[in-house]
Amino acid sequence: MKSRKIYIFDTTLRDGEQSPGASLTPDEKLKIAKQLERLSVDVIEAGFPASSPGEMAAVRMIAREVRKPVICGLARTLEKDIEACRRALEPAAKKRLHLFLATSQIHRQYKLKKGKKEIIRIAVDHIRSAKKDFSQIEFSPEDASRTEPGFLADVTRAAVDAGATSINIPDTVGYTVPREFEDLIRFLIKKNPELGKKVVLSVHCHNDLGLAVANSLAAVLAGANQVECTINGIGERAGNASLEEIVMAIDTRKDFIHCSTGIRLVEITKASRMVSHLTGMVVQPNKAIVGRNAFSHESGIHQDGVLKKRQTYEIMDPKRIGLSGTQLILGKLSGRHAFKERIAKLGYGRLNEEDTVRAFRQFKALADKKKYVFDEDIEAILENEIGRIPEVWKLEHLKVSSETGKKPHAAVSLSFKNKIHAADSGGDGPVDACYKAVEKIVKSGARVTHYGIQSVTGGMDAQGEVTVKLYVSNHEVTGRGTSTDIIEASVKAYLFALNKISARSLFPGEMPSPV
Repeated sequence: MKSRKIYIFDTTLRDGEQSPGASLTPDEKLKIAKQLERLSVDVIEAGFPASSPGEMAAVRMIAREVRKPVICGLARTLEKDIEACRRALEPAAKKRLHLFLATSQIHRQYKLKKGKKEIIRIAVDHIRSAKKDFSQIEFSPEDASRTEPGFLADVTRAAVDAGATSINIPDTVGYTVPREFEDLIRFLIKKNPELGKKVVLSVHCHNDLGLAVANSLAAVLAGANQVECTINGIGERAGNASLEEIVMAIDTRKDFIHCSTGIRLVEITKASRMVSHLTGMVVQPNKAIVGRNAFSHESGIHQDGVLKKRQTYEIMDPKRIGLSGTQLILGKLSGRHAFKERIAKLGYGRLNEEDTVRAFRQFKALADKKKYVFDEDIEAILENEIGRIPEVWKLEHLKVSSETGKKPHAAVSLSFKNKIHAADSGGDGPVDACYKAVEKIVKSGARVTHYGIQSVTGGMDAQGEVTVKLYVSNHEVTGRGTSTDIIEASVKAYLFALNKISARSLFPGEMPSPV
């Protein structure tokens, strides 16, 4: 079956900007419009020029500087709105007027207080009036999905006869469901056979019931050849049909849908991130296509499958939408296969099996404490493992109490030659208290000459890395410890240095045994 072209009408800058808190400056709108041009959308609905002088200026700026897509302006069936669009779109290489007028019974009765014949007359008069300035006119019967089908067919017939080149069927309040919407589109085409052929048949679906994408695709299967959508699905209330979901569904299931778009898929991720950044609307992690987790795998079973054959758990190639590739998120559910793959990528492929097993055990222990284990976390584990020295002194237990106005107090238990030794001490701070307690046990006489902290990873559950330098017996030795608990990391760093001292026989004779 021959592939049909589906036109992508992007309304991120008009309907998307209606999201509460998503207001954009003219310069920000232009920046997004240029990215939409790189994305190769067919139409950019740049705004609603009559709404404010700033909106007028923004639409005009986009019309002047963005040349490849059709630039569209929204207008009510009011002469002042049409005139505002005419002025705003004057510099455009290709332009379209988008006229809308409510048609559903509830809108006719309560909002417009007009009858069916008057609705048709208003639509026809304004389409004819606009023809002198616009060769492309799109007409939208607002709340079409709740309009009586027979009346909706009459309105669209009259609009086409008056000169409309596109008819848009909006599910304005996200009320319809896929089977119902598909039947409606088929009914309208039956009544007006030029729809979807000589006249563009568009759909504009909202997501109030979470069905915007499903309804849009149902309409495409029924014969619609334009979809109105937004980057990240932003828009009024629960948002619009998501551009990236529409496009990737058509691309991924072209075997079933038998359609195509002209979208440059590799620009999708960049567009998503730009819109999220400029609007301040964070993309939910599990959002299809562009969410942080969309191409991430944490389950050991899934990771093993993806490593053996990506398509086992991925129906799309993340590189096609501008990502670097699949992300194997290492966490408590990850298996050894994924861990070994990651350490090889980090440049530790020569680690022997025994060290790998130990490192994997440490990784699992860390994963039980953290939501995400980053590459930096793994590198810290591996660096400790590569430079592994015998743990003569090992931290078994640590408890620190600190109250406002009182000196911190630490209780420490260390193992030494399979025996547990404990001590407690106060100090000027929690770390000082810990070090004094440790010294009561080990009696090394070490003096701390340097103490430093840095975050190994980002986020609230970041690992901290502590570096200490101890001066003992005319020698300076460095120790390093990592943990999500910075006090624990400090003690580990101190003991790491002491174990180095013991391993290198820096003491004259054996290191003192604890009393």
